[in-house]
Amino acid sequence: MLKKYWFYLLSLLSITALGSALIAEYYFYIEPCKMCLKQREPYYALIGLFIIFFIFRWQSKIWFFIGVQIIIIYGLFYSIWHVGIENKILPGPSGCSGGLDITNNANNLKEQILSKAVINCEDIVWIIFGLSAATINSLLLFLIFLINTIYIWNNHGFKKEKN
Repeated sequence: MLKKYWFYLLSLLSITALGSALIAEYYFYIEPCKMCLKQREPYYALIGLFIIFFIFRWQSKIWFFIGVQIIIIYGLFYSIWHVGIENKILPGPSGCSGGLDITNNANNLKEQILSKAVINCEDIVWIIFGLSAATINSLLLFLIFLINTIYIWNNHGFKKEKN
């Protein structure tokens, strides 16, 4: 059954994840940080990939599922990095995290203040079931990666020849 519906389940998960983020931003006015916006990119790419493969009826092609894996790895990189930033394990990109650098120059200090993000990547904006949005996104992407790997192995992997 998974073989028949995996393409559609992947598209539904992507649309749901992206839709949830957009609803949180525009309906509940939860401002995303730079890392949150970066974590949306894989879902945009997946939806684009789904549309292309659906139009050309290439859903069963191995290239679609390999493309999904590459996109998911990209998404996992940013979502795990964001979880690390939230837990103060990893540093964030410039303009996304924490405090200001020590300086004696007023212009340099002014530039640092103006370049800082309004929403700090270290701040957890909302939590559901004790998990931040970045953590939930990491778990969802890992689940998709795992199921997609199993799908590829079962349907496109090397088969043992029967004697």
